[in-house]
Amino acid sequence: MSDPIVEKIKTHPKYAELRSKRNGLGVLLTILMLVVYYGYVCLIAFNKPFLAQPIGTGVTSLGVPLGMAIIVFTIVITGIYVRRANSEFDQLTRDILKDAAK
Repeated sequence: MSDPIVEKIKTHPKYAELRSKRNGLGVLLTILMLVVYYGYVCLIAFNKPFLAQPIGTGVTSLGVPLGMAIIVFTIVITGIYVRRANSEFDQLTRDILKDAAK
């Protein structure tokens, strides 16, 4: 019991393109996030004096802005994915559905 529309979508060349582009971007952004996050964790584990350096004459250490930068980085890469999904991926999806409905 397979739906003919589902089969049309699975065999559509733009569906393969969509999967390839979406998965490639997802893997790339995941790897970037893991490198940044675990890099920070490794700094905490293996180089505490580096992160403990005070910034200027205040009491804030270098680890605080680096931790905040990781949060900002996460928001940025999420924005990159959403922007690409809303433009390129959604357009491919519309094209696939339009062709499959014929």
